[in-house]
Amino acid sequence: MKIHIVGVPMDLGAGRRGVDMGPSAIRIAGVAEKLKVLGHIVIDEGDIPVKNPEQQKIRNERLKYLPEIVRACTFLGSKIEKIVSGGEFPLVLGGDHSVAIGTIAGISASCRKTNKKLGVLWIDAHGDLNTDKTTPSGNIHGMPLAVSIGLGAIELTSVAGDFRKVDPKNVVLLATRDLDDGERKHIRQHGINIFTMEEIDKHGMSVIVAKALRKIRDVDHLHVSFDLDAVDPSVAPGVGTPVKGGLNYREAHLIMEELNEYGKMASLEVVEANPILDSRNQSAEFAVELIQSGFGKKII
Repeated sequence: MKIHIVGVPMDLGAGRRGVDMGPSAIRIAGVAEKLKVLGHIVIDEGDIPVKNPEQQKIRNERLKYLPEIVRACTFLGSKIEKIVSGGEFPLVLGGDHSVAIGTIAGISASCRKTNKKLGVLWIDAHGDLNTDKTTPSGNIHGMPLAVSIGLGAIELTSVAGDFRKVDPKNVVLLATRDLDDGERKHIRQHGINIFTMEEIDKHGMSVIVAKALRKIRDVDHLHVSFDLDAVDPSVAPGVGTPVKGGLNYREAHLIMEELNEYGKMASLEVVEANPILDSRNQSAEFAVELIQSGFGKKII
């Protein structure tokens, strides 16, 4: 497989600084070298240019840093569309989860041209289904999945084209454990598939990941968006918004191993690594291990 690594050093969508260093941390942990060992061709495309907060002003408290996030995501979307249209695999390294607006927009634009059905597996402690009307913080990293299903500010939903990027029925939330009231409403209204940590606790990860993949078995392109805060802080402490009670080490790896066996994952992003909150790059090294599992590393 030919894998294109694209870094997005952006923390504009988050409420605390540091995740802009996530792409560098994951590179330092050896992501390219370890994928090459698995037999893949790896091309590092470098980083999308992003202005830092000190260069800007917040014009709208409900959509903080909107212009620069739109610009960066539009740039990212164009790059991702070219990679996908060329039949190759984009691996996006964040940055906060608002980068998914650009990633999914680019994939969707490519799928639209070839009449392919896009599905999204959203692995995250949070729903990221807020809009400017429901947000408690104004932080856009809490909005990318809403944007991708066509909800929220037109500036965001029209990145890479004014069309809905993914059908909500082809979206699965996995390992969710922290939702706002507005997000719960959107999940019910739009029929989004969700498997919470409570269900994983009750039934086990093997059963739940099988159910999750069955929900999106008919898609042609499966995009996986993995927010490292889906994992318990005891395993990955260096994340943007840690929440106790997340996936353990083996549960997280089982998801990626099952995705590799499933064979439909055609793009991946790993976001919200925050080296400032980390211990000796532990979370970035764990992210690289997860990526390896997704690309075919096996125990035997």
